[in-house]
Amino acid sequence: MAIKITEECINCGACEPECPNNAIYEGSFQWRFSDGTNLKGVITLKSGVTTEACQPKAPKKNDIYFIVAEKCTECVGFYDEPRCASVCPVDCCVLDEESIESKDELLEKKKFLHT
Repeated sequence: MAIKITEECINCGACEPECPNNAIYEGSFQWRFSDGTNLKGVITLKSGVTTEACQPKAPKKNDIYFIVAEKCTECVGFYDEPRCASVCPVDCCVLDEESIESKDELLEKKKFLHT
């Protein structure tokens, strides 16, 4: 599963620098697949969607930090646990039940993002 940030977020920003995939963004900010990854040019996502890695994407939330599920690996391959959840002072970084992935799938995503 990916991690999500709940509405309890206090916008402290502690989670953002902890993400090894640069999957966490401040609310209302655009994001890119290329941010903090090795992705370049046209990429094809697991869902089959094709996009330009450096093309700006609309913010997923405007009022609080958000996590881009397509970039979140739950820190698998980097740390023993999701860093965002371990540093969050209000425990609002939780598993996203709508984005379920096995450890092998998360490792494949890490490889896709960083190779």
